[in-house]
Amino acid sequence: MIKFSVIIPCFNAIDTLAETLASISAQTFGDFEVLCVDDGSTDDTRAMIRSAAEADPRIQLLRNMDKGPSSARNTGIAAANGEIIAFCDADDLWAPEKLAVLAQEFNTRNVDGLFGRIAFFAETPRASDVLSTVPTGALTIPALLGENPVCTMSNIAVRTPCLRRIAKFDPSVVHNEDLEWLIRLVGGGADIRGIDQTLVWYRATPTGLSADLDAMAKGRAFAVNTARSFGYAPCPKAEAIHFRYLARRALRLDLQGATALKYCLRGLRQSPTGFLFPTRRGVATVVASVVAPMCPRSVRRAVFAA
Repeated sequence: MIKFSVIIPCFNAIDTLAETLASISAQTFGDFEVLCVDDGSTDDTRAMIRSAAEADPRIQLLRNMDKGPSSARNTGIAAANGEIIAFCDADDLWAPEKLAVLAQEFNTRNVDGLFGRIAFFAETPRASDVLSTVPTGALTIPALLGENPVCTMSNIAVRTPCLRRIAKFDPSVVHNEDLEWLIRLVGGGADIRGIDQTLVWYRATPTGLSADLDAMAKGRAFAVNTARSFGYAPCPKAEAIHFRYLARRALRLDLQGATALKYCLRGLRQSPTGFLFPTRRGVATVVASVVAPMCPRSVRRAVFAA
């Protein structure tokens, strides 16, 4: 049995997928398969995957017939042969040592899943100094209801038996499907821990599902209902932290107008202290949201979208 199955849902990903696959093929730990699940692409994504598979036979093409990212991931899960399933999106990049670090941690720690720190980038991955925060202790539903420390599916790996036993993805959920899935995974008893090391570069672009922040907010409402089924509801502080997360993402994506400020105001109404502290995140977000609409686009991109 191989160590890792890497599942990548793909839809019209021709502009970024080659770079993503190159970052996976370049892993220093080589015992893995890559399952690229095409979700009905109309560009040359499938042809590019076939070409990549000729160069690296660990890469495989699966078809999902335009059913959405949740269904695509479920297709990959069903086909996976690895002891551990790791997910990656078709526009993100992995550090060369990611799988080696995960293999070492899974071998020495009695955990069900692991995630690391991510760096946000717009154009140059290694130039990014905007990093996520990795908490100590096990991942909890209250933490997920605030500022989800996993951040992206590209940053999570789970032992295959645990994943298949507890949580497949809900195909009806398109936005924030990863949050809803994580809540069910943790609520089902999975022990998920963080690694304080940058393992993923997350591509922040003004397109794609994660750029539609209003739709993400609606998708989160579905995830909140799932949390309630486990006896948890978001407190005002958690709601404030979530709106701060949306404001910061709006800044990174360089969305037009006062989008970030709108989320700041909503968060401040929920819990001023929850939004503003720690000051390096809260107060800085408010200041940036006020200043951003008055800055030239070139300055906004340089300061906020790095």
